[in-house]
Amino acid sequence: MKIKEIKEITLQPFTKWTGGKRQLLPVIRELMPKNYNRYFEPFVGGGALFFDLAPKDAVINDFNAELINCYQQIKDNPQELIEILKVHQEHNSKEYYLDLRSADRDERIDMMSEVQRAARILYMLRVDFNGLYRVNSKNQFNVPYGRYKNPKIVDENLVSAISTYLNNNQIEIKKGDFEKAVLDVQPGDFVYFDPPYIPLSETSAFTSYTHEGFSYDDQVRLRDTFKKLSDAGAYVMLSNSSSFLVEELYRGFNIHYVEATRTNGAKSSSRGKISEIIVTNYEK
Repeated sequence: MKIKEIKEITLQPFTKWTGGKRQLLPVIRELMPKNYNRYFEPFVGGGALFFDLAPKDAVINDFNAELINCYQQIKDNPQELIEILKVHQEHNSKEYYLDLRSADRDERIDMMSEVQRAARILYMLRVDFNGLYRVNSKNQFNVPYGRYKNPKIVDENLVSAISTYLNNNQIEIKKGDFEKAVLDVQPGDFVYFDPPYIPLSETSAFTSYTHEGFSYDDQVRLRDTFKKLSDAGAYVMLSNSSSFLVEELYRGFNIHYVEATRTNGAKSSSRGKISEIIVTNYEK
């Protein structure tokens, strides 16, 4: 592929991811600081805002090891990843999907290379029910096969464009806890937190896209980190559910109420228009 062709492609998420911010991008851009130094996104997820901004100097992180491995493999091994995805495309069927999904229930997952694991996850997210990532307490992927007539499993141009971008800029890819991801934040840097949201109802559990979960104690720890970064002179923004708990946690900061559209979730009730909160430590 020619460099010219790559440059013409608009960067965007390479996979669906629950909680994606594509619908909220205009609102987030409006609430962002006009000028900042380095960009940090400790819960990068599908990277809708990250790819939209395409910063030249950034740190991205997620506690989901499978997801972060996808970013790393797109950066390091784009062509091999594309070739494996083509094989998945060719063999795609419910039976093929279920067999590949079961690889984390036996020893096969441990025998896979990092790029094979990335291709497995990206394929499954393309063809599973509603593009959902969900694992059980044993860290086994458990989303059923979806009903798609002709899913596009590999976008060669997009993978190549993202790989070029990641390699041509100062983009550090981290895996782990959000606190460690912001250790290098300096005054004037911009940090955007998009954590697993506080549940809106008592029937919703504190779950996340790893088997460890994300608890209320983690939410409090995140609030404390938000405060520390604010005191250190960074620009800090956070998204969360429009709930009393969020309002209480971030009392004293600027709270903006917005409407978002959710297109993927396990239940239809978790999709559609929902209210969210965006918190900033600076005036807009």
